[in-house]
This record gives sequence, C-alpha cells and structure tokens, in this order.
Amino acid sequence: MNYLGIGLAVVSNVLYHIFQKAIPSNISPLVTLVVTYLTAAIACLVALPFFQGNGSGIAFYKQIHWASIALGFSIIGLEAGFLLAYRAGWKISLAAGVANVMVAALLVLIGIIFYKEQLTLQNIFGVVLCLLGLLLIQH
Repeated sequence: MNYLGIGLAVVSNVLYHIFQKAIPSNISPLVTLVVTYLTAAIACLVALPFFQGNGSGIAFYKQIHWASIALGFSIIGLEAGFLLAYRAGWKISLAAGVANVMVAALLVLIGIIFYKEQLTLQNIFGVVLCLLGLLLIQH
C-alpha cells in the first residue's frame, strides 16, 4: 500500500491546525478564508500545467464536476469551524482529535448505509475505542 498520500494528508493537517491557531483573533474569518483560498488557487494554477499533460484549455473545463464545487463550500465550513473553535478557546491538542473522532464515527455510518461497506469485529472495536477516547478526552 502506498503511504505517500496519507503521509501528505497527515503532515498537511498538522500544519493546517498550527497555522489556524496562529491567526490573530482580530482578523476577520472571511478575510482569512479569502487570502487562504486565493493563495491555494494561485498555487494550483501554477502547478496545473505539470499535472494537466498535453490537454487544452477546454479539457480543463470538461473536468469541472459538481462535487468539486460542493467540496469548496464544505471546506469553507471546515475552515471557519476550526478557526471559530480556536477563537472560542479550544486547545490545539484537543480540537482536531474531537472533531476527527466524531467525523470518523459519522463516516462509518455513512459508509455502511450509503456505500454498503462492511465492518469487521475489529473495526467495530476500534470505533468503540475512539468513542470512549472522545468521552475521556472531554473530561
């Protein structure tokens, strides 16, 4: 199994929370998001020719999918949610863990109901341990 993608996700997620926590509280969350996504958009536009191959500009537009647009809206909620959580006093050592355990539990249900995924006894035990950890970390 290739771990490059998950490694990139882990490193980026750690940096994400460090940088979120570093944003001063006197800066508007929406200004922060505008600057963040302009930076990301510019970086993607610069990198696009390296990933696009020999495709034309029209090929770019043919790849636009509704899920990418929906993802953009969900990212705004994600970014603003963590920013507001940190401003409300959540500790960097707890906020992501609490949110990620809750997300994982919901995704297990979504995977079972909508994607017909199967859970093993070991998977169920892991989910229970995560939920117990969530209870313990809150106190």
